[in-house]
Amino acid sequence: MSKISKIQVEDKLISIVKKDEQDYICLTDMLKAKDGSFFITDWLRNRNTLEFLSVWEKINNPNFNYGEFATIRNKSGLNSFKVSVKEWTEKTNAIGIFSKAGRYGGTYAHKDIAFEFGTWISPIFKLYLITEYQRLKEIETNQYNLEWNFKRIISKANYQIHTDAVKNYILPKKNYDKNKEWLIYADEADLLNVTLFGCTAKDWRDANPKYANQGMNIRDIASINELAVLSNLESMNAELIKNGIEKEKRYLKLKEISDYQLTILNEKDFMKALKKLNDKVYIENKLNNK
Repeated sequence: MSKISKIQVEDKLISIVKKDEQDYICLTDMLKAKDGSFFITDWLRNRNTLEFLSVWEKINNPNFNYGEFATIRNKSGLNSFKVSVKEWTEKTNAIGIFSKAGRYGGTYAHKDIAFEFGTWISPIFKLYLITEYQRLKEIETNQYNLEWNFKRIISKANYQIHTDAVKNYILPKKNYDKNKEWLIYADEADLLNVTLFGCTAKDWRDANPKYANQGMNIRDIASINELAVLSNLESMNAELIKNGIEKEKRYLKLKEISDYQLTILNEKDFMKALKKLNDKVYIENKLNNK
């Protein structure tokens, strides 16, 4: 199960998880918006609900057990009939709905089924749910859009590094070059941190306790230019390790490369190659980048 996303529908937070690359929305969270006593089992015992679920399973699930479904459907008209999510999934091999225990536990249903369940909450709630879900998908798509453009810019930046000359050399801001005792204990991540940022991860955490307590680290505050250089340094360091170059010599070489590349990128300001279309979408600004 992947990381949980949340959307707010009216004043209710609704959890969304991914399962087999599909979005499943928490019916338990949705149920909090329903007036009066209402349970998911009440919804499941309805014949129309069962027919809808069977059609969804027929389209999406080749292993759906129609024999068991027929037995359940035939009982659905009885006053005593009741079926739980667990019984439904175990007897029919259904994949459209499932129960999850533990933290963020509850009953989750594929978005198609969750939207149908929303009708039982209220028509207005269903419309708000669909709207907020679509907004989440737009944000995720536009984040991919930004990442895609970022990678294109990084590629152009790397090309620029190999074709431009250094105009201003950036000196280290701290005294790590004079006192290299830290190198004995530093791991490869900190070797690159000192090379690029001028301090170790611990130094940064000590200087920024507020952000450290929020789970942030030194690389979370890096600029796009610094991330471009860091990507190159990681590849170069791996190659130097493979060639048996000792740590101190690697540090000096990587520091020289880091200063060189960062100077070029800061002068060119490749962030100008991103054009903001609106609050969510960025595309490459070819006009300003010529």
